[in-house]
Amino acid sequence: MKRLSRIHGLGVFTTKRIRAGRVLIAYLGQALSKAEVRARYTDDDVDDPHTLLFHLGGNRYIDASVGGNDARFINHSCDPNCESLMSDGAIWIRAIKNIQPRVELTYDYSLEIERHASRARRSRYSCRCGASKCRGTMLAT
Repeated sequence: MKRLSRIHGLGVFTTKRIRAGRVLIAYLGQALSKAEVRARYTDDDVDDPHTLLFHLGGNRYIDASVGGNDARFINHSCDPNCESLMSDGAIWIRAIKNIQPRVELTYDYSLEIERHASRARRSRYSCRCGASKCRGTMLAT
């Protein structure tokens, strides 16, 4: 179920206990090529960490702002209880820990931008997860 999150905006919360290893939800949305992403979004929009694009690799993206489901509301955490995985060209969210009822689902976004991005650009991806081992960014390390 989705509701307000202490991490950011809306989050997805469990209603019952979930065991580690369980596949929970597909990350749905409109399939786009890189050219279609560029036509739809300005550089600033693509860099906005609130843009709901998931890169499948190569020239394939999923835009959850069109045809997306509740998976788009799963927030980032540096100490996540879920992970994203690709299988048969689809993105799935799977529990990596046992999760108790009413706990927010999270996964590590591990976002990637160019290697020598400015400090100002990197700051757009600051993390608010509150984990004891928070690395301070949603960017991959």
